[in-house]
Amino acid sequence: MEYNHIEEKMNKTISVFEENLAEVRAGRANPAILNKVKVNYYGVPTPINQVAGISIPEARLIVIQPWDISILKEIEKEILKADIGINPNNDGKVIRLAFPELTEERRKELVKDIKKISEEAKVSIRAIRREGIDEFKKKEKDSEITEDDLKKAEDDIQKLTDGKIEQIDKILENKEKEIMSV
Repeated sequence: MEYNHIEEKMNKTISVFEENLAEVRAGRANPAILNKVKVNYYGVPTPINQVAGISIPEARLIVIQPWDISILKEIEKEILKADIGINPNNDGKVIRLAFPELTEERRKELVKDIKKISEEAKVSIRAIRREGIDEFKKKEKDSEITEDDLKKAEDDIQKLTDGKIEQIDKILENKEKEIMSV
């Protein structure tokens, strides 16, 4: 039996989960926190990485150098509006984002946040499992597959689900270590 479409949906959920985790500030400079920041460039909302060079000269510093200096103020304004928890420092040529040292309390908050994100990902995986099983129940009801086929499909989908949940737990564990050891 084919479960490719179910596995594909689960993999997409894990990809989104990883993207969401990448945006969590772990004390190190990570350009992914700028992913959602868009700058109005000639009337078009444009991601910062398409209008500026983004570099990380030090572990706790991101430098944004716009290719068109006229949008420097706009970039600064959008970063402030995005509320990423870091105040941009504009020197007229580049914008610097200095990441402060994380306090123990802030680390624990971040761990709580990422656990919430992982729980949402697990809920999504389980919803995909439920949809997949319902799909096979309908096939069995319509006499397209046998009861034994349905049972096998349920078992296979459950194994797939367990593997994906385990994958989410491993990703979460790694991110937790990263946050707590910075």
